[in-house]
Amino acid sequence: MPTLVYVEDHEGELSKASLGVLSRVAQLGDEAAAVLCGSGVKGLAAQTGRYGAVRAYAADDPALEHPLPQPRVDVLAKLVQEKGFDTVVFGASVLTADVAAGLAARLGGGLNWDLVDVVREDGKLVGKRPALQDSVLVDVGWKGEPRIALIRAGSFDPAPDAEGAAAKVEEVQVEIQDWSRKAVMLERAHAEREGPAIEEADVIVAGGRGLGDPENFSLLEELAKALGGAVAATRAVVDAGWYPYAAQVGQTGKTVSPKLYIACGVSGAIQHKVGMQSSGTIVAINKDPNAPIFEYCDLGVVGDLHEVVPKLTELVRQRRGAG
Repeated sequence: MPTLVYVEDHEGELSKASLGVLSRVAQLGDEAAAVLCGSGVKGLAAQTGRYGAVRAYAADDPALEHPLPQPRVDVLAKLVQEKGFDTVVFGASVLTADVAAGLAARLGGGLNWDLVDVVREDGKLVGKRPALQDSVLVDVGWKGEPRIALIRAGSFDPAPDAEGAAAKVEEVQVEIQDWSRKAVMLERAHAEREGPAIEEADVIVAGGRGLGDPENFSLLEELAKALGGAVAATRAVVDAGWYPYAAQVGQTGKTVSPKLYIACGVSGAIQHKVGMQSSGTIVAINKDPNAPIFEYCDLGVVGDLHEVVPKLTELVRQRRGAG
């Protein structure tokens, strides 16, 4: 049977994390099928073909407009049972964590979460899960079906095929159970920000307690704006109320894998490292030469970030202006 991959969409665009997972499943040699649940998603479904989906199921209904998990569990449970899927894979997010758990409970399936990879070994699906503070990887399997896998955000980049054919789209009849309509969304608030979300950004400028004061995040925001990137923060910073929790990177925050990660005043504790160690290039700016982050960064600057960051921002603007 094909492997079913749940693909999220946000404001008319397919989620980068979901497409990365879809690309990975297709690379395994499995026949990949995508499923989208929402309102106005039918037009997006065919795009999944560029990322390896041979077929896309579109559950397009006003009842799925809001990002509530239980109606999606209804849709997926019915689809999995009718089509006989034995494996369902999700890219982790606040929504999909609830959907995956609900689907496992509904169908009595096996659920493995916080995976960073899935492979085929001797014909069996094997998940790779970090352990011991991400210092090792352990193999995990499934006893029950359907096998449900929740992949850590940022584990895979989308791998589009410019010549890939559009996926064949099949509409799914949406049937929502009465109990699934009990929860309603009264209001949907969005955090105000400029630039991309940290999960989607190619460049991230992160700040730690070394900034000394929450107002100094403006230095990082200026640098991120000049680079076309996003601002992130450590757990200590968000716990102190200096920056929103949505920007937290680390073991209890988000996992990111930008092309460039600039850490400013970040000590580099293991809890932070696990959330950004897969970045393409890591640059550290810290006045403490013994900061742990210097042990694994690609380029380290020992200096006062309050002096270095403004000069770096000015240099970036000059270079871009000259280009």
